[in-house]
Amino acid sequence: MSRVGRKLIQVPVGVSVTRGNEVIKVDGPKGTLSMKLPRHVEVTLDNGTIVVRRLSDDRTGRSYHGLVRTLIGNMVTGVSAGFEKNLEISGVGYRAEIKDNILKLTVGYSNPVEYQIPEGINIMVEKQVNVSVSGIDKQQVGKVAAQIRALKKPEPYKGKGIKYAGEQVRRKVGKSVGA
Repeated sequence: MSRVGRKLIQVPVGVSVTRGNEVIKVDGPKGTLSMKLPRHVEVTLDNGTIVVRRLSDDRTGRSYHGLVRTLIGNMVTGVSAGFEKNLEISGVGYRAEIKDNILKLTVGYSNPVEYQIPEGINIMVEKQVNVSVSGIDKQQVGKVAAQIRALKKPEPYKGKGIKYAGEQVRRKVGKSVGA
């Protein structure tokens, strides 16, 4: 049996979970998320806990068991606390600013790069070099952070570019002049 799938999901105060025919909906103080349930698992609600059980022991049933439990757990966490990813911009003259729901990045190209902020995502810029991406959907927050990072990945020689906070950039030694 899946170790992840066996874990119960505790529903915090202020979060309500409703289960329809094939859909589970989670409402909380930060928003609402819903997900279509696969037919290989069964989700039951008992006094503030969510239990995910698989209906068969075949390969797809086992694989969906832990996945669905994790996705529902992420939904509950997202509507109650939310998710956040932090990015750091390093390089001389590199900076970021937000205007009219557009993230404007000056990262060494001839023109500034503009990134349209998707709906449901909040982006904050601190000191022009720290970018914080937050929202209730963990997958969307990670995707937006990865798309922003991909605009100028950190290069290995000087470390200039956009990286995740706490990410270690593998540095290389430059060319050496022969004597």
